Amino acid sequence: CVIESCWVCFATDEDDRTAEWVRPCRCRGSTKWVHQSCLQRWVDEKQRGNSTARVACPQCNAEYLIVFPKLGPVVYVLDLADRLISKACPFAAAGIMVGSIYWTAVTYGAVTVMQVVGHKEGLDVMERADPLFLLIGLPTIPVMLILGKMIRWEDYVLRLWRKYSNKLQILNSIFPGIGCPVPRIPAEASPPADHVSATRILCGALVFPTIATIVGKLMFSSVNSNLQRTILGGIAFVAIKGAFKVYFKQQQYLRQAHRKILNFPEMDEA
Repeated sequence: CVIESCWVCFATDEDDRTAEWVRPCRCRGSTKWVHQSCLQRWVDEKQRGNSTARVACPQCNAEYLIVFPKLGPVVYVLDLADRLISKACPFAAAGIMVGSIYWTAVTYGAVTVMQVVGHKEGLDVMERADPLFLLIGLPTIPVMLILGKMIRWEDYVLRLWRKYSNKLQILNSIFPGIGCPVPRIPAEASPPADHVSATRILCGALVFPTIATIVGKLMFSSVNSNLQRTILGGIAFVAIKGAFKVYFKQQQYLRQAHRKILNFPEMDEA
């Protein structure tokens, strides 16, 4: 008499004569038989709550033939509706997210137009404009600001200055240390983490129209046109900020280039 053994719990048919056995795959020998209840628990662990997931034998890779009792018409309709909702919800959530971002960009673009050209003038411009043009043009304002913020023109200027600073001595008087020889070429500083860089770019780009408006009012108050004043303020802010950034990076570069490692201090022997 061959003693059957469950490959899940390792119990034999002599341990529990009332247990239901099943041969679910092509395996032979000691892994041929398994308790129905043990296999059900093992399938539950593999499916992780997804009753439609396919499960196969870990030894022979044969897919288990899993059948369910027939559903009544009401339960069938409810089950079908549940599956459709489960599949449609990710797409609906993505659409809501994209729509929210789009209308936020439209609102930001409208506020930026009124801020740059003036409240009344901005309203007049948007009232006379074609609605389709507004729906396409307004959300491109924050997009263009973010793309413009991603251009690191200060790094290109700094590389050119380091390369040609010996030929232009006037730069050394404006930015001390640019034309001085360095004892070594330090390694480039690692950029900030992706999430930190992304948040800085996003915040800097979205707050730029406000800063340009403020700088324009402070430095170009004699200009009557709000648009011209804001443009001049933005150019001045970008130029001043870029100059300070170039100077700051160059000083960090020189600090790394002149770094020294000291001798270890000798301890007096007791």
